[in-house]
Amino acid sequence: MDISVWIQSVQSLRCAAWVLTGAALCSAVAWGQSREGAPKPRTQARSMVISRFGIVATSQTLASRAGAQILELGGNAVDAAIAANAVLGVVEPTSNGIGGDLFAVVYEAKTGKLYGLNSSGWAPAKMTLEFVRNRGQQTMPHDGILTVTVPGCVAGWDALHGKLGTLGFDTLLKSAIYYAEEGYPLTEVISSGWRAAERLQNLNAAFKQTFLPSGHAPLVGEIFRNPDLARSLRRIAERGRDGFYKGPTAEAIVQLSRELGGAMEAPDLAQFQAEWVQPISTNYRGWTVTELPPNGQGIAALMMLNLMERFPLAEYGQNSTRALHVMIEAKKLAYADLLRYVVDPRFSEVPVDAMLAKSHAEKRAKEIRLDKAQASVAPSAAEDLKAKRAGDTIYMSAIDSEGNIVSLIQSNYSGFGSGLVAPGTGFGLQNRGALFSLDPKHPNVLAPRKRPLHTIIPAFLQKGDVRIGFGIMGGWNQAQAHAQFVSNVVDFGMNIQAALEAPRFTKGTFEGLDVEIEPRIPESTRAELTRLGHELKVLDSPFSPQVGGGQAVMRNGQGVNFGASDPRKDGSAEPQAPPVFGKQRTSARHDGSRKR
Repeated sequence: MDISVWIQSVQSLRCAAWVLTGAALCSAVAWGQSREGAPKPRTQARSMVISRFGIVATSQTLASRAGAQILELGGNAVDAAIAANAVLGVVEPTSNGIGGDLFAVVYEAKTGKLYGLNSSGWAPAKMTLEFVRNRGQQTMPHDGILTVTVPGCVAGWDALHGKLGTLGFDTLLKSAIYYAEEGYPLTEVISSGWRAAERLQNLNAAFKQTFLPSGHAPLVGEIFRNPDLARSLRRIAERGRDGFYKGPTAEAIVQLSRELGGAMEAPDLAQFQAEWVQPISTNYRGWTVTELPPNGQGIAALMMLNLMERFPLAEYGQNSTRALHVMIEAKKLAYADLLRYVVDPRFSEVPVDAMLAKSHAEKRAKEIRLDKAQASVAPSAAEDLKAKRAGDTIYMSAIDSEGNIVSLIQSNYSGFGSGLVAPGTGFGLQNRGALFSLDPKHPNVLAPRKRPLHTIIPAFLQKGDVRIGFGIMGGWNQAQAHAQFVSNVVDFGMNIQAALEAPRFTKGTFEGLDVEIEPRIPESTRAELTRLGHELKVLDSPFSPQVGGGQAVMRNGQGVNFGASDPRKDGSAEPQAPPVFGKQRTSARHDGSRKR
């Protein structure tokens, strides 16, 4: 028997067992063995990190280790997530930093509650259609000062810290400040993204001075320092959110905006607050999949899954022609509705319940033809329900020994965002405003204090006692990658590391037959997809950054934690060390009197 056929048959049998036994099998699958203890065929290059203590998984190992150190000091998953994210802003400024936005899903083990945090910044109060058009723009530019919205990251840290944090910002930002001041050696994948900045246009002098010292990007292994960013982080360590949204950092942002003809003023920064939101979810073959509500694209992942649920993917087989075809066609339908209906719900009503209704999925699924790929699909009719160049992002997750989980994503949108750095601050400002429309009839039209349609989404998956915080970054790739990860776990019985590593497809456009696909998908399958009409671009790398990089953490019903990190990135899942050498407590647990 051909080995690929044999593996598919094993996976199909495994999936059938998963469906029959439900949550009881989750722990066994996570351990990579059957209920009888027999080893499963290994489909992954890395092993999961498995521990009774906490784990932090990020796209850069120094950040993962910084988060694990916080756990060793007695902090919880929220503390670790803030610390790790702060380091990521230093060591991976190509994708994130305090000039960008932040979203998170937080699971509180003590109460069993899921919290959703939307800390995406709004457009300045003076940013009107007329303001942009008077500067000669007929569509939103991709970069520059007109695309800069209020950075939400620090407000997100403040909200997370205020609700569940235990250690002070002076402790949480120590590692980030250290790496900014003392420097760190550049890693491989991040170096590749950094070199792309040399070709960017419209970079201001402060950007070049900060990120292209000596006129070029730092090389792999080269030590990079950012003392200006260290000063900006120290202000946050000392004053919390006011160290960013007020004082010298805010003043520098406003001054840059004025010099370049932007709209940002001091109140736009000082008055911004993160928003706690009610997560949205769907049931996929007995598993609850949770995303954040609009203005993000998470609803598209849930709509994809509702459509995929109408087809027996497990019977088709993992990476089979029919399974991939169904997923690609489901992506087109879900994203058509995403682009038509998802906006800032404070400005327009978004029909979330109707979009997630199983009856709606049943009706839309009939539009998927199993014999032919469709070049164009229409969004759902309004009566049934009463985007631009892809960006770059980081995703990270953290779990502590108590089972608290943080699923967190943070981004500049495009690599290095707007291409602008306010002098003396050391961080790039995001270009999230590029996602607005200038069409006054479009729901996502630009408006003062409005948040644009957003790409970055954290996610959560659970069944019985098993809980998984996961995410996969990469612009419009994210919702479709989430759906593929969930299918790998639920339909094909993969553990979280195998589910991240499995080959993926991505379609960054909303029209056409184009699909990018990793070369690990069998050539015979690719040929069959082509015969169905898909126009495949086979990516150069077997683990391509084009399909995004992800992280995941999981807890089973026996108090054991698992961590996974995508080999498409530079990162790792780092475990907390046991307290055999004692631990230092720098502040009391959260009681309203914690140190800031």
